Amino acid sequence: MLDWKNRTGKAEARERVEPRTAATRSYFGGLFFSRALGSLIGLYLLVCVGLGWYWSAEPDLFPVQQNAQAAAEKTGKQMVVGYTTIETLKTVAGTLLNKPGGYISNDRFPPGLWMDNMPSWEYGVLVQVRDLSRALRKDFARSQSQSTEDADLAKAEPRFNFDNKSWILPSSESEFQEGINSLTRYQNRLASQDQQGALFYTRADNLNNWLGDVATRLGSLSQRLSASVGRVKLNSTLKTESVLPGQVPQLDEEVVETPWLQIDNVFYEARGQAWALSHLLRAIEVDFADVLAKKNATVSVRQIIRELEASQEPLWSPMVLNGSGFGMWANHSLVMANYISRANAAVIDLRQLLTQG
Repeated sequence: MLDWKNRTGKAEARERVEPRTAATRSYFGGLFFSRALGSLIGLYLLVCVGLGWYWSAEPDLFPVQQNAQAAAEKTGKQMVVGYTTIETLKTVAGTLLNKPGGYISNDRFPPGLWMDNMPSWEYGVLVQVRDLSRALRKDFARSQSQSTEDADLAKAEPRFNFDNKSWILPSSESEFQEGINSLTRYQNRLASQDQQGALFYTRADNLNNWLGDVATRLGSLSQRLSASVGRVKLNSTLKTESVLPGQVPQLDEEVVETPWLQIDNVFYEARGQAWALSHLLRAIEVDFADVLAKKNATVSVRQIIRELEASQEPLWSPMVLNGSGFGMWANHSLVMANYISRANAAVIDLRQLLTQG
């Protein structure tokens, strides 16, 4: 009887201890799982931050003429007129795909999803690629307005004008690569012995038409960069036909200011356009050397390139500063607008030389 009572007491004691032990194990097991999960998330975020910092580095300027010469030697092609321009356009477009992190604008996962400066830079480069590919199809490869356009250039232009944020089916990268492949086919025909129907005309009017697009782009960028501090602008939509003789027209004013979250996007888009345009102009300087020399315009082209390359100086601040015009803090957008405006003024002078020089 006594043994039975002892066994019963011990069993009850074990039953009281076992739930406590299970609860303790559950607590420490849950704590370990939480800490492990937190460590993994922290490590993932740390890796994303590191990759984001690495992917945000802008590509360096590359030597245009040496790059074209190396490509010609590698493929065994001859350096004909137009070869440098096509090779430079291919390299600029290829940089979008081959730089650290690849093409980021259409990323759907971190860290590319969280980045906005590099996608803005990519879009700026893409704008200049699109403009020159259209100029090649419309002007540079045609002898006159009634001539037939080149088949490969006709395929390249719409490829570069594809949606720059398409992720799949098809992706932006695949379309841009097809555009580069079309340029390669045109370049190979251009550099062949018989040229196989591929032509490249270095005329002043062709160059002037493309420079008109360049001036429009730079002028728009200058206005958008200057709007970082906000300014009063006169409404340019006034119809002068409605003003009676002897009556002073009433001009409306509007405040133009870039939204705070868009300031760095506009800045990096301008950096991208300036980066691409500086390379393309160096290629134009090579292929249109005789035209520029006859018009005494070589110095003007080099002045534009100098202004654009000056805008590529490293940004030492961790963010794009937006101080007031004459305030204590720097305003990087206004500094960029200064370089872009001077380059635009030089483009306008260059167009006048090509027309009247």
